Amino acid sequence: MSQAKTEGHEGKPSATNTPAAPRRGRPPASERANDPDRTSQNILEVATKEFADKGLSGARIDEIAALTQTSKRMIYYYFGSKEGLYVAVLENAYKRIREIEAELLLDDLPPMEAIQRLVEFTFDYEVGNPDFIRLVMTENINNGEFMAQSNVIQSLNTPAISGLTRVYERGCKDGVFRKGIDPIELHMSISALCFFTVSNRHTFSMIFKRDLKSPAVQAMRRASIVDMVVRYLKA
Repeated sequence: MSQAKTEGHEGKPSATNTPAAPRRGRPPASERANDPDRTSQNILEVATKEFADKGLSGARIDEIAALTQTSKRMIYYYFGSKEGLYVAVLENAYKRIREIEAELLLDDLPPMEAIQRLVEFTFDYEVGNPDFIRLVMTENINNGEFMAQSNVIQSLNTPAISGLTRVYERGCKDGVFRKGIDPIELHMSISALCFFTVSNRHTFSMIFKRDLKSPAVQAMRRASIVDMVVRYLKA
């Protein structure tokens, strides 16, 4: 069942699944005296933690306003609604990982080294940013309905697949990768292996008595994932 709910008790009109557009006109007077970009970014950072910890239904605009020392009015001015803020948080989360990923410059590396670097980066980023994992899990609980409303997220992820495709095709041409692998399937496998380490670390640690938050265990898991992906690709 979708977590999408309205916040009628906070004085907001009933919301639909479609986020409202940010309001036009002048922001509140207190806002005009400050840096609006920094204020907006601060709201996004605090909201990221709130949505990651409590999901869409559990997060409260009142709490976000208090933690950012702003107001509900200001948040609604920038993002239109609770759902609009949630979509903006998702967009910001994907923008961040894709921007850092682009800095890996995979096209400048030999294919096998490029794949190894990509896997290592994916693992390190996801282990170091559990809020990103929780946001993705929340949106899966919502059946991806809010992500589907964002053209930004769609456009951010297209270059990631294109870049991986170029690396794979170079590897096939050089004879180091076997042919017949779908780049989207490859991306999914890399993502899944790294994602599980964070998403299931509490249950897995309890069942098998192996602390997935331990640096030693994480290093072993990281090396194991790199090895699995390399063996899968190797010609």
